[in-house]
Amino acid sequence: MPGHRATVEWRSDGGFASGRYSRRHEWRFDGGATITGSSSPDVVPVPMSDPAGIDPEEALIASASSCHMLWFLSLAQAEGLDIASYSDNAEGAMGRLGLGKIGMTKITLRPAISFAGRAPDAALLDRLHHEAHERCFIANSLKTEIVVEPR
Repeated sequence: MPGHRATVEWRSDGGFASGRYSRRHEWRFDGGATITGSSSPDVVPVPMSDPAGIDPEEALIASASSCHMLWFLSLAQAEGLDIASYSDNAEGAMGRLGLGKIGMTKITLRPAISFAGRAPDAALLDRLHHEAHERCFIANSLKTEIVVEPR
């Protein structure tokens, strides 16, 4: 299996010693994409967090959603289906994991799919979602529950 890399870089804005430093940072990926990252404003207040930045929790939810979608598209294409669009309103829930730890306890994917050709019956759609979930590298890497609720 190939390796995957990301560079995460942060620089002090001068407020580090006081604890009032910016959590804004950059994520750089091998294909050239750069994304602004930050802690969530729900955890660290603005201006120390950047609301426009992607927080790690959002990135985890998006990764699970994206992985499921990519597998679903591949499997649907192999079934001869013609998909016009795929949209997912994914959501993550944080909660206590015990021993004073907090983490992502559940990710819910809510894909809405439009078909350009014939739409599959409910049984085929369920099978494709189940198989996409089983093959998803991100879902296979996480302990948290991931639920798929097609819309």
